[in-house]
Amino acid sequence: MKDAFGTPQSLLVLGGTSTIGLATARRMIARGVRTVWLAGRPSPALTAAADSLRALGTDVRTVPFDALDTESHEERLGKIFTEGPIDVVLLAFGVLGDQAHDEADPVAAARVAQTNYTGAVSAGLVCAGALQAQGHGSLVVLSSVAGERARRGDFIYGSSKAGLDVFAQGLGDALYGTGVHVMVVRPGSVRSTAAAGRARPRARLSATPEAVATAIELGLRRRSETVWVPGTLRMVMAAVRHVPRPLFRLLPV
Repeated sequence: MKDAFGTPQSLLVLGGTSTIGLATARRMIARGVRTVWLAGRPSPALTAAADSLRALGTDVRTVPFDALDTESHEERLGKIFTEGPIDVVLLAFGVLGDQAHDEADPVAAARVAQTNYTGAVSAGLVCAGALQAQGHGSLVVLSSVAGERARRGDFIYGSSKAGLDVFAQGLGDALYGTGVHVMVVRPGSVRSTAAAGRARPRARLSATPEAVATAIELGLRRRSETVWVPGTLRMVMAAVRHVPRPLFRLLPV
């Protein structure tokens, strides 16, 4: 439960090795979160992530979670909520894929879609139901600016994020008035290990994992429904959506 000042006390990160997820956990621990669950595939990286957060003086627990194993989601994620209420769930898992390779390999392309969309729908619904049952909580869904409009260079990844974004918006409307808050976060290019080589290090509309974490914390305090990172992306994408398609094909995006 939140403390007397409304500060979250517990956090569940779906995608326990996500750089954004871990940056958000660190920021929220500094703000008073006492328990963090990291859900991800068992690995040395997950163990190291948990140890790094424990060093900050909080209770950190790990749970096996595979986005592609949707049949296990209800049991494994449901057990977390039986241990006590969760104030914030951060859906942070996802894969970028390799556009050039995936276009020639439909199985690989489908894996991107299944991880980013199907797995997220399953996990999102399980967690939303648990949050609703406890009567409070926030579900934060990491979308992407890539889902705003199809681009030649990443339309497989972008389409999966577009589907996730619409799902999260609809879920938020379905849960309105229940005490459960859904927030969609749309970062631009994120300068992290996962995005290495995919984004220019100094791109104006890029962000660090720490900047995304800061925006998430602020959005939670404001109970925002949509957060853009950086904030200027909101106006940029409002314009990009209306660029005629023949012209959009020529833009270096």
